[in-house]
Amino acid sequence: MMAEDTKFIGTPKKATTHVNQNEGLIFEKSSPGKKAYRLAELDVPAIDAASLLGASARADLGVMPEVSEIEIIRHFTRLSTWNYAIDLGMYPLGSCTMKYNPRVNEAVAALDGIANAHPYQPESLSQGCLGIMKLLQDCLIEITGMDAITLQPAAGAHGEFTGILLVRAYHEGRGNARKKILVPDSAHGTNPASAAVCGYQVANLKSNAQGMVDISELERMVDEDTAALMLTNPSTIGVFESDIHRIAEILHARGALLYMDGANMNALVGKARPGDFGVDVMHLNLHKTFSTPHGGGGPGSGPVACKKILEPFLPMPVVITRADGSLGLDYNHPHSVGRVRAFYGNFGMFVRALAYILANGPDGLRQTTEDAVLNANYIRAKLSGTFDLPFTTPTLHEVVFSDRLQAANGVKTGDIAKRLIDYGFHPYTVSFPMIVHGAMMIEPTESESREELDLLIDALQQIAREAAENPELVKSAPHTTRLRRLDETAAARKPVLRWKPPVTD
Repeated sequence: MMAEDTKFIGTPKKATTHVNQNEGLIFEKSSPGKKAYRLAELDVPAIDAASLLGASARADLGVMPEVSEIEIIRHFTRLSTWNYAIDLGMYPLGSCTMKYNPRVNEAVAALDGIANAHPYQPESLSQGCLGIMKLLQDCLIEITGMDAITLQPAAGAHGEFTGILLVRAYHEGRGNARKKILVPDSAHGTNPASAAVCGYQVANLKSNAQGMVDISELERMVDEDTAALMLTNPSTIGVFESDIHRIAEILHARGALLYMDGANMNALVGKARPGDFGVDVMHLNLHKTFSTPHGGGGPGSGPVACKKILEPFLPMPVVITRADGSLGLDYNHPHSVGRVRAFYGNFGMFVRALAYILANGPDGLRQTTEDAVLNANYIRAKLSGTFDLPFTTPTLHEVVFSDRLQAANGVKTGDIAKRLIDYGFHPYTVSFPMIVHGAMMIEPTESESREELDLLIDALQQIAREAAENPELVKSAPHTTRLRRLDETAAARKPVLRWKPPVTD
C-alpha cells in the first residue's frame, strides 16, 4: 500500500466476464445427484405439496444447483474474500461514518435474555429490555439536549420522515400545516424526499461562499408558509453552522421550526448539544454515531429527539416508569402520529448503541469526537495542495476536496476512487455533496490510527502523481480486481439480478 510498493499496482490484469474456472459460480459446479444433506427415512406417511396447498402449490420448482456441502462452503467463503470489510481496512466514505463496531457490543446483544426476547411477551417479563430502552432514551436525550425521544424509526431517512411528521402534526394542531420546507443545498440527499413524502413543497436554500447557510437568503425565504428548515449540521462539507443561533431565531420568529439532520453527530457528541442551540427536532443514526452495524442493508436505527412542544405527537407506545417503579409501554397518546415501525424499533441496535455509550462514558464519547475531528483535519492538512480544497472554512469530522487539479488531465473523481482500490482501500464518497463539482469526500472516523491515515495519504498522493504523469493508468483503473471497470450505466439500467440456465437445444 505504501508508495514504494506501487510498481506492482500499475500492471493491468486481463479482463474477465467472471471469476476464473477454478473459482466458478455455484451453478456451474452443479451436476445431477449431488447433495449437501442426508435426511432420515420418513417414519410417517408421505404427503405431497399439492394435497396440502391445492392449486397454490408450485408445480415447477425451477432449476436449482445440485452441489456437495464442501462446494457450498467454499463458494460462500470465497465470496466473503471478495468483499471489502472494516476488519480489513478503513472506509474513508464521507458522510457515512463507517467506524469500527466493537466486538463487546455484539457479545452483549447475543446474551440469551436479550437475543431471545419476544416483543409479545408480557411487560412483567420484559423489564430488562424495557430498561435498556429507557436508559438509552435517557442517554440520547442528555447527549442531544432535547426533552423527549422515540426509538422507533428504522434508519436515518425514516427518522427524517418521522421528524417532519411531528412538524406537520404540530402546525396542524395550531390550525395551519403550512406549505413548504426549506432545505439547504449542502444537506443530505434524503432531506428533500422526506419533506415531499410528508406533503411539503421543497424550497432550495443556497449556501454562501463559506459553504454555510446564507443568512440574508434565509430571512428572505422564511414566511408564514414555511413549516421548517431541514439543516444538516455539520453540513455535508463538514462545516459547522457558526450562525446556528441566528438561524433558529429567524425561524422561530416566524413560527417555523428547526429540524436538524443528526447524521453528522460524530462531530458533536460530548462537545455540543443541538437542543442548546435552538433545534426543535432531530434524528440520530445509531448505525453511524453509536457504532451499531452499518451497510449491507441494515438493520439501522434512527431515533428522533424533540423539544417539549413536539412530545405529544411522538409515535406510540412510549416507555414510561409506572407508579410502582416498574417500566411499561404507554399507548395513551391521542395526538400521536401513530406507529412508524413494527413493535418498538430495531431492538438489537438499541442494545449495541447502549453498550457503546456505557463502555465509553462521557469522557470516552468526547474523546471519540475529538479523535474523529483530528483525523479528518490531519488528512486535510496533508492533502491540501495535492487536491483542490474548494472551501477554506474550518471543517470538523470530514473534508471535501475536488478533482479540479486532476481534471486538467482528464482524470475525474471517479477515476481516482477506482485507482484507490488498487492500493487496497475502499473508495471515498464520489461526487457528493453536489455543491462541490467533482467532489472527493473523506471521513476517516475516530477508528483509524495515524499509520493507517498515512497509508491512505501516501496512496492518494501517488495517484495524484500518476494523474499528472500517466493519466491513462488512473482512467482505466482498477487493475488488480477480479473484474475490470464495468459499464456503470448499463449495470444500473439493465441489472442482472438472477441466474438463468443456459438455453439448450
